Amino acid sequence: MKVRAHLFVSGRVQGVYFRQSTLIEAQNLGVNGWVRNLMDGRVEAVFEGEEHAVKTLVNYCRQGPPAARVNNLEVSYGPFKGEFSNFIAL
Repeated sequence: MKVRAHLFVSGRVQGVYFRQSTLIEAQNLGVNGWVRNLMDGRVEAVFEGEEHAVKTLVNYCRQGPPAARVNNLEVSYGPFKGEFSNFIAL
C-alpha cells in the first residue's frame, strides 16, 4: 500500500546536513517527495511511497544525521497522490 506523509521537524535541524541526508535515505528507500528548510528554523518534508519505506524514512527523521538534535516531529499521513517522480532537497 502506498501512503503520503507530511512532516515538520524542529530542533537543531538546519545547517547540520539534515536535508541532504534525508534525500540520500529517501533515494535508498525508493521514496519520492521533497524536503526543505523553513524560515522559522524547522524542516518540512513530504514523502510518498510504499508504506514501510515511508515509515522507515519518518523514523529516520526522528533523529536525523549525527549533528542534528530533533526536539519535535509532527507527522500526518494521508492518501497517496503520486505527484512526485523523484526526491529533491529544496
